[in-house]
Amino acid sequence: MLGVVFNSKSDKKRMMDKKAEEPVNIEILQQGEIWTISINRPEVRNCVDRYTADQLERAFQAFETDAAARVAILTGEGGNFCAGADLKAVASGDPSRVNRMERHGAGPMGISRMELSKPVIAAVSGYCVAGGLELAAWCDMRVADDTAVFGVFCRRFGVPLIDGGTVRLPRLIGQSRALDMILTGRPIAAEEAFSWGLANRRETTRSALEGAIELAVLLSKHPQTCMRNDRQSVLTQWGFGEREALEEEFEFGLNTLTSGETVEGATAFKDGLGRHGETV
Repeated sequence: MLGVVFNSKSDKKRMMDKKAEEPVNIEILQQGEIWTISINRPEVRNCVDRYTADQLERAFQAFETDAAARVAILTGEGGNFCAGADLKAVASGDPSRVNRMERHGAGPMGISRMELSKPVIAAVSGYCVAGGLELAAWCDMRVADDTAVFGVFCRRFGVPLIDGGTVRLPRLIGQSRALDMILTGRPIAAEEAFSWGLANRRETTRSALEGAIELAVLLSKHPQTCMRNDRQSVLTQWGFGEREALEEEFEFGLNTLTSGETVEGATAFKDGLGRHGETV
Protein backbone atom coordinates (compact mmCIF):
# COMPACT_ATOMS: atom_id res chain seq x y z
CA MET A 1 0.00 0.00 0.00
CA LEU A 2 1.05 3.58 -0.47
CA GLY A 3 2.25 5.41 2.60
CA VAL A 4 4.09 2.42 4.15
CA VAL A 5 7.41 3.42 5.73
CA PHE A 6 10.17 0.80 5.77
CA ASN A 7 12.88 1.01 8.43
CA SER A 8 15.33 -1.05 6.40
CA LYS A 9 15.80 -2.83 3.10
CA SER A 10 15.12 -6.14 4.86
CA ASP A 11 11.75 -4.81 6.11
CA LYS A 12 10.85 -3.81 2.57
CA LYS A 13 11.88 -7.22 1.22
CA ARG A 14 9.79 -9.03 3.84
CA MET A 15 6.78 -6.88 2.94
CA MET A 16 7.25 -7.52 -0.79
CA ASP A 17 7.66 -11.27 -0.18
CA LYS A 18 4.45 -11.32 1.88
CA LYS A 19 2.61 -9.43 -0.86
CA ALA A 20 3.84 -11.93 -3.44
CA GLU A 21 2.44 -14.79 -1.35
CA GLU A 22 -1.06 -13.36 -0.98
CA PRO A 23 -3.67 -14.36 -3.62
CA VAL A 24 -5.26 -10.89 -3.47
CA ASN A 25 -3.35 -7.62 -3.24
CA ILE A 26 -4.71 -4.20 -2.35
CA GLU A 27 -3.06 -0.91 -3.31
CA ILE A 28 -4.61 2.35 -2.15
CA LEU A 29 -4.15 5.53 -4.20
CA GLN A 30 -5.16 9.19 -4.09
CA GLN A 31 -5.47 9.68 -0.33
CA GLY A 32 -7.48 6.52 0.08
CA GLU A 33 -10.09 7.29 -2.58
CA ILE A 34 -9.06 4.68 -5.18
CA TRP A 35 -8.44 1.02 -4.35
CA THR A 36 -6.77 -1.37 -6.78
CA ILE A 37 -7.65 -4.95 -5.85
CA SER A 38 -5.60 -7.49 -7.78
CA ILE A 39 -5.90 -11.26 -8.06
CA ASN A 40 -2.36 -12.48 -7.51
CA ARG A 41 -2.09 -16.04 -8.85
CA PRO A 42 -0.28 -15.39 -12.14
CA GLU A 43 1.07 -18.96 -12.32
CA VAL A 44 -2.50 -20.17 -12.99
CA ARG A 45 -3.66 -17.09 -14.93
CA ASN A 46 -5.33 -15.82 -11.78
CA CYS A 47 -7.79 -18.68 -11.45
CA VAL A 48 -9.83 -18.42 -8.27
CA ASP A 49 -9.96 -21.17 -5.64
CA ARG A 50 -11.90 -21.06 -2.35
CA TYR A 51 -9.26 -19.13 -0.42
CA THR A 52 -8.81 -16.56 -3.19
CA ALA A 53 -12.58 -16.09 -3.43
CA ASP A 54 -12.74 -15.52 0.32
CA GLN A 55 -9.92 -12.98 0.13
CA LEU A 56 -11.66 -11.14 -2.71
CA GLU A 57 -14.82 -10.94 -0.62
CA ARG A 58 -12.90 -9.54 2.36
CA ALA A 59 -11.11 -6.99 0.18
CA PHE A 60 -14.33 -5.62 -1.28
CA GLN A 61 -16.04 -5.61 2.12
CA ALA A 62 -13.16 -3.46 3.37
CA PHE A 63 -13.52 -1.16 0.36
CA GLU A 64 -17.27 -0.82 0.89
CA THR A 65 -16.96 0.08 4.57
CA ASP A 66 -14.01 2.47 4.23
CA ALA A 67 -15.41 6.01 4.38
CA ALA A 68 -12.59 7.47 2.28
CA ALA A 69 -12.84 4.88 -0.52
CA ARG A 70 -14.72 6.04 -3.63
CA VAL A 71 -13.82 3.80 -6.58
CA ALA A 72 -12.30 0.31 -6.80
CA ILE A 73 -10.42 -1.27 -9.69
CA LEU A 74 -10.42 -5.06 -10.05
CA THR A 75 -7.54 -6.49 -12.03
CA GLY A 76 -5.09 -9.39 -12.20
CA GLU A 77 -1.32 -9.62 -11.74
CA GLY A 78 1.06 -10.94 -14.37
CA GLY A 79 -0.73 -10.03 -17.59
CA ASN A 80 -4.08 -11.80 -17.17
CA PHE A 81 -7.33 -10.64 -15.58
CA CYS A 82 -8.75 -14.01 -14.50
CA ALA A 83 -9.20 -17.37 -16.20
CA GLY A 84 -12.13 -18.43 -14.02
CA ALA A 85 -12.47 -20.93 -11.20
CA ASP A 86 -9.46 -23.10 -10.44
CA LEU A 87 -10.57 -26.40 -12.00
CA LYS A 88 -7.63 -28.25 -10.46
CA ALA A 89 -8.89 -27.16 -7.05
CA VAL A 90 -12.40 -28.27 -8.02
CA ALA A 91 -11.10 -31.66 -9.19
CA SER A 92 -9.09 -32.12 -5.98
CA GLY A 93 -12.23 -32.47 -3.86
CA ASP A 94 -10.39 -30.69 -1.03
CA PRO A 95 -13.06 -28.64 0.84
CA SER A 96 -10.51 -25.94 1.64
CA ARG A 97 -9.82 -25.43 -2.09
CA VAL A 98 -13.15 -26.13 -3.79
CA ASN A 99 -15.15 -22.99 -4.52
CA ARG A 100 -18.20 -22.27 -2.38
CA MET A 101 -21.38 -23.85 -3.76
CA GLU A 102 -24.21 -22.52 -1.56
CA ARG A 103 -27.42 -20.98 -2.89
CA HIS A 104 -27.11 -18.04 -0.52
CA GLY A 105 -24.22 -15.93 0.67
CA ALA A 106 -21.03 -15.49 -1.31
CA GLY A 107 -20.88 -16.86 -4.85
CA PRO A 108 -18.31 -19.40 -6.06
CA MET A 109 -16.03 -16.57 -7.26
CA GLY A 110 -16.45 -14.74 -3.95
CA ILE A 111 -17.89 -11.36 -4.94
CA SER A 112 -20.39 -12.09 -7.70
CA ARG A 113 -23.40 -11.65 -5.37
CA MET A 114 -22.11 -8.61 -3.51
CA GLU A 115 -24.08 -5.38 -3.85
CA LEU A 116 -21.86 -2.35 -3.35
CA SER A 117 -22.81 1.30 -3.02
CA LYS A 118 -19.67 2.42 -4.89
CA PRO A 119 -18.50 1.81 -8.46
CA VAL A 120 -15.98 -0.85 -9.48
CA ILE A 121 -13.97 -0.79 -12.72
CA ALA A 122 -12.46 -3.93 -14.25
CA ALA A 123 -9.01 -3.41 -15.79
CA VAL A 124 -8.79 -6.27 -18.29
CA SER A 125 -5.55 -7.51 -19.79
CA GLY A 126 -5.01 -11.01 -21.13
CA TYR A 127 -7.52 -13.74 -20.40
CA CYS A 128 -10.90 -12.71 -18.98
CA VAL A 129 -12.78 -15.95 -19.38
CA ALA A 130 -15.33 -18.22 -17.69
CA GLY A 131 -15.70 -17.06 -14.08
CA GLY A 132 -13.28 -14.25 -14.82
CA LEU A 133 -15.69 -12.93 -17.43
CA GLU A 134 -18.42 -13.12 -14.80
CA LEU A 135 -16.30 -11.04 -12.42
CA ALA A 136 -15.75 -8.44 -15.13
CA ALA A 137 -19.50 -8.38 -15.86
CA TRP A 138 -20.14 -7.80 -12.14
CA CYS A 139 -18.11 -4.60 -12.33
CA ASP A 140 -19.78 -1.33 -13.36
CA MET A 141 -17.38 -0.64 -16.22
CA ARG A 142 -14.65 -2.49 -18.07
CA VAL A 143 -11.43 -1.06 -19.50
CA ALA A 144 -9.62 -3.46 -21.85
CA ASP A 145 -6.29 -3.20 -23.60
CA ASP A 146 -5.47 -4.98 -26.84
CA THR A 147 -4.12 -8.06 -25.07
CA ALA A 148 -7.58 -8.79 -23.65
CA VAL A 149 -9.47 -11.95 -24.60
CA PHE A 150 -13.03 -12.46 -23.34
CA GLY A 151 -14.86 -15.76 -23.55
CA VAL A 152 -17.01 -18.45 -21.97
CA PHE A 153 -14.17 -20.97 -22.19
CA CYS A 154 -15.80 -23.13 -19.50
CA ARG A 155 -18.20 -24.23 -22.27
CA ARG A 156 -15.49 -26.71 -23.28
CA PHE A 157 -15.44 -28.45 -19.90
CA GLY A 158 -19.09 -28.66 -18.91
CA VAL A 159 -18.72 -25.97 -16.25
CA PRO A 160 -21.82 -23.74 -15.97
CA LEU A 161 -22.02 -20.01 -15.52
CA ILE A 162 -23.19 -19.61 -11.91
CA ASP A 163 -21.64 -16.27 -10.97
CA GLY A 164 -24.08 -14.11 -12.91
CA GLY A 165 -22.90 -14.69 -16.46
CA THR A 166 -26.26 -15.72 -17.90
CA VAL A 167 -27.91 -12.72 -16.22
CA ARG A 168 -25.40 -9.90 -16.57
CA LEU A 169 -24.03 -10.63 -20.05
CA PRO A 170 -27.45 -10.28 -21.79
CA ARG A 171 -28.08 -7.08 -19.83
CA LEU A 172 -24.73 -5.67 -20.91
CA ILE A 173 -24.62 -6.64 -24.59
CA GLY A 174 -28.08 -7.99 -25.46
CA GLN A 175 -29.35 -11.55 -25.61
CA SER A 176 -28.22 -12.28 -29.17
CA ARG A 177 -24.57 -11.42 -28.58
CA ALA A 178 -24.60 -12.97 -25.12
CA LEU A 179 -25.86 -16.25 -26.58
CA ASP A 180 -23.13 -16.10 -29.21
CA MET A 181 -20.57 -16.06 -26.40
CA ILE A 182 -22.37 -18.49 -24.10
CA LEU A 183 -23.23 -21.17 -26.68
CA THR A 184 -20.03 -21.14 -28.74
CA GLY A 185 -17.43 -20.39 -26.08
CA ARG A 186 -15.40 -18.61 -28.73
CA PRO A 187 -12.76 -15.97 -27.88
CA ILE A 188 -13.73 -12.31 -28.20
CA ALA A 189 -10.84 -9.91 -28.76
CA ALA A 190 -10.73 -6.38 -27.36
CA GLU A 191 -11.81 -4.73 -30.61
CA GLU A 192 -14.97 -6.83 -30.89
CA ALA A 193 -15.68 -6.53 -27.16
CA PHE A 194 -15.48 -2.75 -27.45
CA SER A 195 -17.75 -2.68 -30.50
CA TRP A 196 -20.33 -4.69 -28.55
CA GLY A 197 -20.13 -2.49 -25.46
CA LEU A 198 -18.71 -5.29 -23.34
CA ALA A 199 -15.62 -3.13 -22.92
CA ASN A 200 -16.46 0.50 -22.14
CA ARG A 201 -12.96 1.70 -22.97
CA ARG A 202 -10.33 0.20 -25.26
CA GLU A 203 -6.69 1.07 -24.62
CA THR A 204 -4.47 0.70 -27.68
CA THR A 205 -1.30 2.45 -26.49
CA ARG A 206 -1.22 1.80 -22.75
CA SER A 207 -2.28 -0.85 -20.26
CA ALA A 208 -5.84 -1.42 -19.15
CA LEU A 209 -4.81 -0.60 -15.58
CA GLU A 210 -3.47 2.81 -16.61
CA GLY A 211 -6.73 3.57 -18.38
CA ALA A 212 -8.77 2.30 -15.44
CA ILE A 213 -6.87 4.48 -12.97
CA GLU A 214 -7.52 7.55 -15.13
CA LEU A 215 -11.22 6.67 -15.25
CA ALA A 216 -11.30 6.05 -11.50
CA VAL A 217 -9.78 9.46 -10.83
CA LEU A 218 -12.54 11.06 -12.91
CA LEU A 219 -15.28 9.20 -11.00
CA SER A 220 -13.70 10.03 -7.65
CA LYS A 221 -13.92 13.77 -8.38
CA HIS A 222 -17.69 13.81 -8.96
CA PRO A 223 -20.16 14.65 -6.17
CA GLN A 224 -20.45 11.20 -4.61
CA THR A 225 -24.02 11.18 -3.25
CA CYS A 226 -25.52 12.09 -6.62
CA MET A 227 -23.35 9.67 -8.58
CA ARG A 228 -24.04 6.76 -6.22
CA ASN A 229 -27.78 7.39 -6.12
CA ASP A 230 -28.02 7.54 -9.92
CA ARG A 231 -25.94 4.37 -10.12
CA GLN A 232 -28.20 2.62 -7.62
CA SER A 233 -31.29 3.64 -9.59
CA VAL A 234 -29.82 2.04 -12.71
CA LEU A 235 -29.03 -1.19 -10.87
CA THR A 236 -32.40 -1.54 -9.10
CA GLN A 237 -34.68 -0.64 -12.02
CA TRP A 238 -34.37 -4.10 -13.62
CA GLY A 239 -36.79 -5.53 -11.08
CA PHE A 240 -39.55 -2.98 -11.72
CA GLY A 241 -42.00 -2.04 -14.41
CA GLU A 242 -41.54 1.40 -15.97
CA ARG A 243 -43.88 3.26 -13.60
CA GLU A 244 -42.33 1.72 -10.47
CA ALA A 245 -38.83 2.31 -11.81
CA LEU A 246 -39.58 5.99 -12.36
CA GLU A 247 -40.89 6.27 -8.82
CA GLU A 248 -37.73 4.66 -7.48
CA GLU A 249 -35.58 7.00 -9.57
CA PHE A 250 -37.42 9.98 -8.08
CA GLU A 251 -36.80 8.70 -4.54
CA PHE A 252 -33.09 8.37 -5.22
CA GLY A 253 -33.13 11.85 -6.73
CA LEU A 254 -34.84 13.30 -3.66
CA ASN A 255 -32.15 11.77 -1.50
CA THR A 256 -29.54 13.63 -3.55
CA LEU A 257 -31.47 16.89 -3.51
CA THR A 258 -31.86 16.84 0.27
CA SER A 259 -28.16 16.07 0.75
CA GLY A 260 -27.14 19.59 -0.28
CA GLU A 261 -24.94 18.45 -3.16
CA THR A 262 -27.27 19.88 -5.80
CA VAL A 263 -27.27 23.36 -4.25
CA GLU A 264 -23.48 23.22 -3.99
CA GLY A 265 -23.24 22.20 -7.64
CA ALA A 266 -25.65 24.89 -8.78
CA THR A 267 -23.68 27.50 -6.83
CA ALA A 268 -20.44 26.33 -8.43
CA PHE A 269 -22.06 26.55 -11.87
CA LYS A 270 -23.26 30.10 -11.11
CA ASP A 271 -19.71 31.01 -10.16
CA GLY A 272 -18.42 29.67 -13.50
CA LEU A 273 -17.04 26.35 -12.31
CA GLY A 274 -17.57 22.92 -13.87
CA ARG A 275 -18.42 24.12 -17.35
CA HIS A 276 -17.20 22.68 -20.68
CA GLY A 277 -16.60 19.25 -19.16
CA GLU A 278 -14.32 20.44 -16.37
CA THR A 279 -14.59 18.92 -12.91
CA VAL A 280 -15.68 21.21 -10.08
